[in-house]
Amino acid sequence: MDPKILIIGACGQIGSELTFKLRDLYGADNVVASDISYSNLDVVNSGIFEIVDAKDYTSVKTCIEKFNINTVYLMAAMLSATGEKFPMEAWDLNMISLFNVLNLAKSNFIHKVFWPSSIAAFGTTTPTDYTPQYTIMEPSTVYGITKQVGERWCEYYHNKYGVDVRSIRYPGIISWKTLPGGGTTDYAVEVYHEAIKHKSYECFLKQDTKLPMMFMDDAINATVNIMKADSKAIKIRSSYNLAAISFTPSDIEASIQKHMPEFKMTYAPDYRQAIANSWPKSINDSYARQDWNWKHRFSLDEVTEEMLFQLNKKYK
Repeated sequence: MDPKILIIGACGQIGSELTFKLRDLYGADNVVASDISYSNLDVVNSGIFEIVDAKDYTSVKTCIEKFNINTVYLMAAMLSATGEKFPMEAWDLNMISLFNVLNLAKSNFIHKVFWPSSIAAFGTTTPTDYTPQYTIMEPSTVYGITKQVGERWCEYYHNKYGVDVRSIRYPGIISWKTLPGGGTTDYAVEVYHEAIKHKSYECFLKQDTKLPMMFMDDAINATVNIMKADSKAIKIRSSYNLAAISFTPSDIEASIQKHMPEFKMTYAPDYRQAIANSWPKSINDSYARQDWNWKHRFSLDEVTEEMLFQLNKKYK
């Protein structure tokens, strides 16, 4: 079956780049972008765009029926740092939107669902080094709680109702195309902008805080490839661990200094430090590599080179 795709949350950091990738692959007429507002005009003007409220079942269902959608990528979410400021709003958005899409799949309005989880689903009791696929998961943030609960519901809907739902646990995502959206790993995007603009950056994490990260191109390829895989290859219906690179703020400082020796980072840890402390330092993603042939491409230095090159052009 040719995919007829709806992306919910298409104006966000990952959703926007996923929209362009899927339109390149399947044609603009087969990919409907949607969000709650026209906040990203590049996305809005690149093909079919609809206003859809992810928390409103009827809003989502109406769009699905209007365009004969068979595949939904649910990218709408409130992220970790923002979610701590607005806990009930984060719970409502992250969970109601998931139930709406799962129930539409259960009722055969759609046939395939992608829903992203996150390393935030882990917690302080999780082994932090090379975190295994199956391990203790006691998240301490609202965002992480919604992701852990969401994973359980995805697996339940697959086992109980046969819903073809697929998920990956994203690490921190680095991109030059869109600004970060309120996550704890956002420093790894902000730092490149500030390096170009001011040759300095004050980091909100300690210099030795190691976290799993990934360049956006790798994250988009993983998302597309898990959805392309044969259903029989997808053995895990909660969410797959996904990994690429792990580094600290001081590592990224050193990487930038290879291109800009004058660049300096200072450190002023805030409330996001406690969130980062509850997350893994590195991830074991062997199941993703085995089941659907996941491979990452970008190293930290390659990420730095691409980020500085693209942002230099942007700020000229």
